[in-house]
Amino acid sequence: MDRIKVRLINYTPKPLETVTWAALISYWEEWESEAFERTTMADVRRHLPKVLSYGHESILEHAVFTFAIEGCSRVCTHQLIRHRIASYTQQSHRYIKLNPQDVEETFLIPESIKEKPELYEKWKQLMEGAIRLYKEAYENGVHQEDARYILPQAVRTKIVVTMNLRELKHFFGLRTCERAQWEINYVAWKMLEEISKVEELNPIIKWAKLGPRCIQLGYCPERELMPEGCLKRTREKWMEIAEG
Repeated sequence: MDRIKVRLINYTPKPLETVTWAALISYWEEWESEAFERTTMADVRRHLPKVLSYGHESILEHAVFTFAIEGCSRVCTHQLIRHRIASYTQQSHRYIKLNPQDVEETFLIPESIKEKPELYEKWKQLMEGAIRLYKEAYENGVHQEDARYILPQAVRTKIVVTMNLRELKHFFGLRTCERAQWEINYVAWKMLEEISKVEELNPIIKWAKLGPRCIQLGYCPERELMPEGCLKRTREKWMEIAEG
């Protein structure tokens, strides 16, 4: 997993002030556009937690966040793009010709494969064969847009993801759950960690309960499908991140 990199690249300037200012339109008679310049973090702390505690989350849509994700597989990005209220720009294997040096640089290998030496060797042979055939194809005049059909879903990729804060909450609710597939689960937690590292953003993790649904709801909606002990593990992991 050390080759997967997740970075928070950009976000709405003064995001918490923005969503707080937007919230005030619903119950502040003196609301005005000029009030945004006067909105302070003191105002945010006074109003935003209370508004969110009422379940008024549409205001979160006024803040957007952009992440860069590198080294994940196309298995992961196929799951990621199912979150439709978002914008994506992905590395194109139509235009970019891969120049693979080794199997693990080019493909993401699941730990479940590595734990079985004989299967791992067969897996590597198959991937190495795919690499050789891919290179042979474009060296014989096949454009990379057709040569890419050889590449398995395990091929590593890069993607830029932009979501508003409300959609991020929905994304985290599903993908930081222990029952989520392991790779996108790892990416989702890394995205949440990136938010937590920014001092001005960290408070929203607790206020909006950004995290798995058991944190958001106070119980596990997976019920009998819930892994044993996951509530305790998840809460401890979430609290560590939320505390910054």
